[in-house]
Amino acid sequence: MKKNKIFVACDTTEIKKAKQILNNTKSNKITIGYKFGLEFINSKNGRKFISKLKNKITFLDLKINDIPNTCLATVKAVKDLQVNYITIHISSGLESLKAVKKVSGKTKIVGVTTLTSLDNKSLKEIGYDKKINSLVINQAKLAAKAKLDAIVCSAKEVRLVKKVFKKEIITPGIRFSANKNDQKRVMSPVEAYRNGSDWLVIGRPITNGNIKKNVQKLINHLNYD
Repeated sequence: MKKNKIFVACDTTEIKKAKQILNNTKSNKITIGYKFGLEFINSKNGRKFISKLKNKITFLDLKINDIPNTCLATVKAVKDLQVNYITIHISSGLESLKAVKKVSGKTKIVGVTTLTSLDNKSLKEIGYDKKINSLVINQAKLAAKAKLDAIVCSAKEVRLVKKVFKKEIITPGIRFSANKNDQKRVMSPVEAYRNGSDWLVIGRPITNGNIKKNVQKLINHLNYD
């Protein structure tokens, strides 16, 4: 039986907190990787910390969104970190997606669809005419055309995305309870896996409070039914 796969979001600027997360999330029941975003990599010593990680599955959540030359230059600039995954916004366009994929080497390029903090009202405010489902399907098709290695989308859209994108699907916006925080499109771990997610990204439900207890709570939840 395959293990469930989780990326724990190390959303902090403190090396001490990052070490605490890594030390308290070890488990032989689930596969665990670690996601580092802009907050951490731009913090003092954050980049240095990532560069020294060994035998960890690492996910650099840069959410690159720029012209093709800047996007590929950014991927080149972090190649020394030898991370497993790097994110780019699909909305940066097909040429940017192709450019980063061309220089990525062994690092998997992950296309970000529509952020889980947005809903249809938010999209309308930004200026999009499409509803979320239509927009995400369109973005997934573009990721497939660019031959990206993975995609990020809400668990609510996974079933739709799987029809047009056949590689790894990573889903944030995972919650154990009704507390959504700043997220709009959320789902429980069990529901997300049932929909077909390959990896879940979980931050605050694990990293806030007693981390070991929260990991056990997740394991219990996944074995619930």
